[in-house]
Amino acid sequence: MTASYISDQEFNEFLSQEGVLVVDYTASWCGPCKIIAPYIDRLAEEYGDRARVVKIDLDQNKENAKKFKIRSIPAVLMFKNGEMVENLVGKKPYETFSETLDQYV
Repeated sequence: MTASYISDQEFNEFLSQEGVLVVDYTASWCGPCKIIAPYIDRLAEEYGDRARVVKIDLDQNKENAKKFKIRSIPAVLMFKNGEMVENLVGKKPYETFSETLDQYV
């Protein structure tokens, strides 16, 4: 199982649902994004029953990136019941993502 790409519009729909949402803001040209991509897919696989894990391509979807003031990527935002609870920017080890997510699921 891998994290699927969604659009800004789909993001708005997901955000209105209860539960935990993990969003990886990424771009095809971003080196550090490629490094953490397998970590995000692993989160989707390991937490798929407890959290929704998705990716948003910044080149195609700029609306929410502006809304959440994304200035550098990769940026992994975590939401609980529609509220942003974490904003992890930059390349981090898998454990940082999983331990942070554990606090909310």
